[in-house]
Amino acid sequence: MENRITIFFTILFVIITIVASSVFTVKETEVALRLRLGQVIKADFEPGLQFKFPFPLEEVKKFDKRIRTLEAPPEQFLTAEKKNLIVDSFVKWRIVDVKNYFTATGGTDAIAGQRLREIIADGLRREFGKRTIQEVVSSERSKIMDIIRQEANEATATVHSDTETKRSGARQFGVEIIDVRIKRIELPKEVSSSVYSRMDAERERVAKELRSRGEAEAVRTRAIADRESVELVAAAERDAEKIRGEGDAQAASIYAQAYNQHPEFYGLYRSLSAYRKVFTQKRDLLLLEPDSEFFSYFNQMQLTTPPR
Repeated sequence: MENRITIFFTILFVIITIVASSVFTVKETEVALRLRLGQVIKADFEPGLQFKFPFPLEEVKKFDKRIRTLEAPPEQFLTAEKKNLIVDSFVKWRIVDVKNYFTATGGTDAIAGQRLREIIADGLRREFGKRTIQEVVSSERSKIMDIIRQEANEATATVHSDTETKRSGARQFGVEIIDVRIKRIELPKEVSSSVYSRMDAERERVAKELRSRGEAEAVRTRAIADRESVELVAAAERDAEKIRGEGDAQAASIYAQAYNQHPEFYGLYRSLSAYRKVFTQKRDLLLLEPDSEFFSYFNQMQLTTPPR
C-alpha cells in the first residue's frame, strides 16, 4: 500500500513538473522567444499564458520591450574647422524585433549597448565633421540629433577608395532608436584655458568700451543739465527782477499819490516812522541841534490842519 502511495505521488510530482515547465507567462512589458536546442522556434507571443514543450527540449527567453536609456561615454569629435570637441550624449531605444535582437546580440544588453554606441559615435563623427563649432553648438544642434536618429535606424552601405565597409543600422539587429540627445559639448581641457582667456579679454574689451560710452554719455548729460539749470536760474532771476521792478514802480506810484493828496500828513508820518526806528530803546541817545530839521515837528506848537 505504501509503495502504491509513493508511486502515485512520484507520478503526480512528475506530471506537475512537466506541466509547470510547459507553461509560461508573457507580460505586457515583455517580448519572448521560444528556443528548441538553441534555435528560435517562435517569437510572436501575445501577452498572457503560453505553452511550450517541457524543459530541456524547449526554453523561453524574455526581454523588456519598454524604452531604455543608454548613456554614451564622452568622446572627442573633429569639426569642419579641425577643432576637437568633447561630446556627451545618450540614446533612447527599445526592442522591436526580438528574433533579430537575439540572433545579433545573443540576448545580451551589453552587446546591444556596444553596437548602439558605435552607431551613434559614427553618426556624430560624420555630422560634426560637416559643421563648424558655432553650428554644432547652436543652430544645427537639433538638426544633427534628428539626422543621427534617422540614419541610425536604417541600414546603409558606403564604399571607400581602399576598403569597403558596411555601416549597419539599429533595425538590423532588432532595435529602434527613439531619440538621440546631446547633453553637453565642451572643448578639451588643454584648449579650454586659452579659449577662456581669449573670451575674458574680449569681454573685458567690450566692458571697457561700454564703460567709456557710459562715461561720455554721463558727461554729455551733465553738461546739458548744467546748461538747462543755468538757463532756468537766469530766466527765474530775470522774471524776479521784472516782478520786483514792477512792484517797486507800483509802490512808488502809490506813495506818490498819497503824498500828493496830503503832503503835510505824509511828512509827519515819515518823521514819526524815523523817530520810532531811531529810538527803539529807552537808553537810545541822539545829539542834534535843537533847530535841526529832524526835530522840526517837536519845535512846532501846532500842526497845520490839512485842507479839506
